[in-house]
Amino acid sequence: MKKFLSSLICMSIALLAVAQPPVGEAKPGETYGEKMTTEEALSFADVVKKVKGGNDFANVKFMAKVTDVCAKKGCWLKLEVPQGEEVMVKMKDYAFFLPVAAKGKMVVIEGEVIMKTTTVAELKHYAEDAKKTQAEIDQITDPKKEVRVTAKGIVIVD
Repeated sequence: MKKFLSSLICMSIALLAVAQPPVGEAKPGETYGEKMTTEEALSFADVVKKVKGGNDFANVKFMAKVTDVCAKKGCWLKLEVPQGEEVMVKMKDYAFFLPVAAKGKMVVIEGEVIMKTTTVAELKHYAEDAKKTQAEIDQITDPKKEVRVTAKGIVIVD
């Protein structure tokens, strides 16, 4: 029984260690995901405007400011759009994560940008990850049509 409990405790600690965002200061020049450069990055406001107008991008490179990062694993982030909106970014194939220290930083992202309808269940999951209150989570009752980014690579600019 002692061996079983010891094994269970070790596995739990290992799982908790894996479920943390990567450590790091998100210094300028650091790259997450696919290697890329910051050259020829478009304005994120222009990209969002085109996507809302019906033009999806299978692959585009743009610069934006990070407003939030998943506190559990760094598996998603939110970007600021000049009109006061935020846009959700998920990592392609869940292949990499971003440190929480990237919050407030300018980044260049390369990936897909599309319009997507996000389900209520998914919206509630993101609210839980962002450590929203239960009252805030309970207020989510409708799906949301929004701009969505799937990042292949991210470079910290400043």
